[in-house]
Amino acid sequence: MNIIVCVKQIPDPETPSASFRVDEAAKKVIPAQGIAPVVNPYDPQATEAALRLNEADGGGKVTVISLGPETARDAIKHALAMGADEGVLITGAEFEGIDNFQTAKALAAAVQKLGGADLILMGRAAADWDMGVVPTGVGSILDIPVVTLAKAIEKGGSGIKVERVLDDGFQTVEVNTPAVVSISNEFGEPRYPQLRQIMLAAKKTVQIWGAGDLGIGDQLGAANRDLTLEALYVPKVESNVEIIEGDSPEEKARNLAQKLRAAKLI
Repeated sequence: MNIIVCVKQIPDPETPSASFRVDEAAKKVIPAQGIAPVVNPYDPQATEAALRLNEADGGGKVTVISLGPETARDAIKHALAMGADEGVLITGAEFEGIDNFQTAKALAAAVQKLGGADLILMGRAAADWDMGVVPTGVGSILDIPVVTLAKAIEKGGSGIKVERVLDDGFQTVEVNTPAVVSISNEFGEPRYPQLRQIMLAAKKTVQIWGAGDLGIGDQLGAANRDLTLEALYVPKVESNVEIIEGDSPEEKARNLAQKLRAAKLI
């Protein structure tokens, strides 16, 4: 199968809260000094799913796409070290400040520029914003089926069979390809690249594309956002504690009840 996997680089979720900063005026997260960004934790599972499918099928091609700054090349290299064949980095100043729907447009344009694929795999969501709308957006633009939250996937007949995670159980669906599938963390642990694979990954091709290469320059920018970001800030957590006094447990209970009644809580 010809499979495309979309990956993303995000701020390290293990960053200490004291190092986390937000520019509220610019509505941007300020990268923590000395802490490198990491691969979105759900994306290696999407790469693993692609590799397992092709191993079971006896061959195929896996291409990895990432949209982000130059450092996002590391996310691509991680997938290449796992066993993917080629990578594409979509980058440029035009992509700064885009929303999820513009991201979907860029990824869909990249898929089309690559000539399409039998299957497009992504992680269930990006752990930084945790919205999970890009897979559906890409499928909608390409007008192909979308299956979300897959815990298992296999080739079957003229398409694929996917076991999905639901709130109260699991669901098995079959769809024709091409299709978009988002892989859930229930899929299982991805393989860990060995040193030799990491060294080989350094020799694999990573193409660099900008908005002009994808023909979507006029669809980016603040004026073309579908999602308006009203505010971005670190929430402030405050608490007030009052000690209920009394000479006996019964008096304390009575004083507490009076406080709750005065606050109209009982």
